[in-house]
Amino acid sequence: MNKLVFALLAPTDATGQAIEAALSPSLRTAAETAGARRIQVNVVDDAFAGAMNLHTLPEPIVGLVAVWYDDADRDVVRDAVADVLTQAGVAHHGWEVEEREPLPGPEAADGERVAAMSNLAFLRRPADLPYEEWRSIWQDSHTQVAIDTQATFGYVQNRVLEAITPGAPAVAAVVEELFPEAAATDIHAFYGSGGDKEELKRRLGLMMASVARFGADKDLDLVSTARRTWTLG
Repeated sequence: MNKLVFALLAPTDATGQAIEAALSPSLRTAAETAGARRIQVNVVDDAFAGAMNLHTLPEPIVGLVAVWYDDADRDVVRDAVADVLTQAGVAHHGWEVEEREPLPGPEAADGERVAAMSNLAFLRRPADLPYEEWRSIWQDSHTQVAIDTQATFGYVQNRVLEAITPGAPAVAAVVEELFPEAAATDIHAFYGSGGDKEELKRRLGLMMASVARFGADKDLDLVSTARRTWTLG
């Protein structure tokens, strides 16, 4: 199926408004009516308040809405989601993406919060790195490093094909990784190093060296969220 993703942006005093709009039945109804078959909502969660978040955009990303569709019109699906968010006063950027799932995560009932910390990373490609080289390092080489060095049990790669909202930043990919909830405040839980300081150092070193190869060590938006999904139609 085709997939669109929308980053939700909000200042601290409007985060609750953005979360309410993303989780509202009206958003799901609008997406379904437009032809979407599945919707995923990720929003910041108090359980992960201690996690490391990074912000490059002037206004922080506080969540993500993803919609899947097959034979529907892309622009109709896009407008349905964007209109609900706009009417709720939620700033957003959107992209059409190509989804790849190297490590499928656990399923949950419709609307049920997945028992995981879902880290969303919005990646930029360095200007001096040719696109195909960037893509190959990220997807063909780095993927296994990320899986081997972290306690990840769900991993989704969304390669950006095209921006679908005016003024959307030049994001090259949106990555989602699922971690144990304890990873929000325990670095050993994040890297799966079992409390071993030397193993943590080894894993951290491998991971940092790998992300530096394709520019994912800078110009990064990183936000820790809770994931919920619904089947539509």
